[in-house]
Amino acid sequence: MTTQRPRYLGYGIWLIIASVLGWWAAFQLTLEKFFLLENPGSQTSCYVSVMLQCDKNLGSWQGEVFGFSNPILGLTGWMAVLVVGVAVVGAVKFPRWFWALFGLGVTAAFAFVCWLIFQSIFVLAVLCPWCMATWAVTIPTFFATGVHLVRNGTLTTSATARARADRMMAWVPLATILAYAIIVAMAQLAGLDLLGEVAGMVF
Repeated sequence: MTTQRPRYLGYGIWLIIASVLGWWAAFQLTLEKFFLLENPGSQTSCYVSVMLQCDKNLGSWQGEVFGFSNPILGLTGWMAVLVVGVAVVGAVKFPRWFWALFGLGVTAAFAFVCWLIFQSIFVLAVLCPWCMATWAVTIPTFFATGVHLVRNGTLTTSATARARADRMMAWVPLATILAYAIIVAMAQLAGLDLLGEVAGMVF
């Protein structure tokens, strides 16, 4: 008995990886929020410097836009991505309306992350390590999902467009790197040495 390799295996695997990393970042931020609530005035474990920390983000109104801590959105949202990723790897077929809703959710998450990036860099003037981890996986997930929705026929029924989108998936890593570069440039423009802070944290 032979089994057929899922057509979109790579995309499904990425969704699984991204969801695990994104959920872990959200979980860590949730723990840090609880710590600050229990220990007002203390510094969280992710406090590296005045520029690189979670404390200021978690304590700001931007950190709880909907009346509760933003990481809760990640705890729930990334689980949905994980379920879809596992389903894709298992070659489960979803109807177009399902993919449309999934794409809408991913797009909303990407838009929210873009807004948070702007707020973090230009308003709060601080870089949150776990927030950046979330940015790092949300951006390529958005790019990959956008391409996937074209190639799987959700956004178009054109065979030519679907074939082109299938080839475009190979360019998602480059698009992601360019997006990262834009964030670094924004940080430098705002006077935040993102590369220097991250290098200092690692080494």
